[in-house]
Amino acid sequence: MLFKSTGIKTGRLISVLLLVMFLAACATGAIREKMLSMPQVDGASYVGQDTCLECHDDMAGEDFPASTGGEGFAKTIHGRLADFEMMGAEKGCESCHGPGSLHVDAEGDPDSILRPAELAAEEVGAICASCHTDGSLMDWTHSEHALADLSCTDCHSIHGENHAKASLKQDDPELCYSCHQEMQAKSNFPSHHPIKEGKMSCGDCHNPHGELNTHERTNDLCLDCHSRYQGPFIFGHAPVEDDCTICHDPHGSVANNLLVQNEPFLCLQCHEGHFHLLRQASSYDDGDDSVLSATEAANPHGTEGFQMSFGTKCTTCHAVVHGSDSPSQPLTGGGLTR
Repeated sequence: MLFKSTGIKTGRLISVLLLVMFLAACATGAIREKMLSMPQVDGASYVGQDTCLECHDDMAGEDFPASTGGEGFAKTIHGRLADFEMMGAEKGCESCHGPGSLHVDAEGDPDSILRPAELAAEEVGAICASCHTDGSLMDWTHSEHALADLSCTDCHSIHGENHAKASLKQDDPELCYSCHQEMQAKSNFPSHHPIKEGKMSCGDCHNPHGELNTHERTNDLCLDCHSRYQGPFIFGHAPVEDDCTICHDPHGSVANNLLVQNEPFLCLQCHEGHFHLLRQASSYDDGDDSVLSATEAANPHGTEGFQMSFGTKCTTCHAVVHGSDSPSQPLTGGGLTR
């Protein structure tokens, strides 16, 4: 009985420790989430969209907006929703602006209705999340945009023209560049993904409501296009197998092939100087090696010949840096190398 009692107490202690560790992780920011709070209009009741349009006739008139063909809100993506698509929620203006009875009684007092443009980011997020909770939108509360207090209305124009995908205020990538100007600069570097050429967009790799467009490793997103580097290879390359961004900057680089640095400096971050690179060379005038010391070797490029030959570009010899089925340095001469 003593053994069983001790086991029960130990189990409870472990449970308490796990709970403490979880709470500590939340307190230190290891687990981050944006808490959404739904705004309310106390004491108000729903009056229906037709009542709203009695005053806000500009929302149904020919001037709202020009690209909708003169049918106003009913032509927008939200206005076209059918009753069965609302899943029991109120349809029309009040689905976002809240019940409007107090607003009607107060003869249009703006303080008696919800105005998303004036609400806090977490309140706007709660309104939108009441419908948009699945697919790529379900990770919004954990996203960098939400944690940076970005509001849905900062990117989306709910009442605006809907020619853009998802009612965006601007097309991708122009909308992204309005904040991420550093990435816009990188997209104009000599080596870049074809974004400005119109063959790609930021949304091909990034989910603005979450993180990257992958639920696995960063590499899996890269390999969707660059599948020839996937392998498996007999001789792998550790940084390639870990994270492509160790060597590549996907947003643009002044180095070739989106490398974060030019060769050989990138390679030398992990690999010490090659044994050829460290050899001392003679001036080599007549081809007679008999006058060379034991630490010297002939090189037609002079005393720094080996540095010039082997220290310029590693991929001259190690061409398959993403992985190979051949060893990087085959041994010859009976297993001896100099």
